[in-house]
Amino acid sequence: MAESISAPIHIGFIVDGNRRWAKKYGLPTYEGHLAGYNALKEVAKASFDSGVEFVSAYVFSTENWKRDAKEVRKLMGLVGRLITSDLNIFHEEKIRLKVLGTREGLSEKIIQDIDEAESQTKDYKGKTLALCFNYGGKLEVSNAVGKIISAGFSAEEITPELIDQYIYSPDIPDCDLIVRTSGEKRLSNFMLWRSAYSEFIFLDQNWPDMKPDTVKEIIEEFNSRNRRFGGN
Repeated sequence: MAESISAPIHIGFIVDGNRRWAKKYGLPTYEGHLAGYNALKEVAKASFDSGVEFVSAYVFSTENWKRDAKEVRKLMGLVGRLITSDLNIFHEEKIRLKVLGTREGLSEKIIQDIDEAESQTKDYKGKTLALCFNYGGKLEVSNAVGKIISAGFSAEEITPELIDQYIYSPDIPDCDLIVRTSGEKRLSNFMLWRSAYSEFIFLDQNWPDMKPDTVKEIIEEFNSRNRRFGGN
């Protein structure tokens, strides 16, 4: 009898290599981001179809503001497109959308679009796409601590369990698996609080080359790992 394959509850994707993919094929940078945007939709659907309940994707970090202003505008446009023009996909697939990150620096229009998309999809169960947008892992933790202090807790009351309640979208669980493309082998400030016992898979391919079959392969690799969580 074939061994059953169980999907991780939460996969976090560091979507890296869009610009390198474009350069490889002699295309403008934007074409790489567009290809990455299309890959995100395919990979998220394949993950949910495989039984994954939470998919998070690192689509724009707080450090990405340092990039060329034109590139930043294009990235903002793609994220805006995902949460407006593509909102019908979330409804068809019954996917809840959550956007993790700070609102600082964002336009009023995109903030309104985020709020509307989250509101329209908030009642869907079983499938959550968390876009890590204008996101930084250290900022997430420092914001959580700030909220705890503002709530009046004493230093003695601050525990990991309490911080769990104040991070972005606290109902989203820790990452079971974090996948990074493009051959880089680092977290780059992604999900620092939720990655304490994550498994890691680093792929040499660029993000736009991700396919549904790749999702099957990474889930099979995840199942081959022995997760001990500090035990024997």
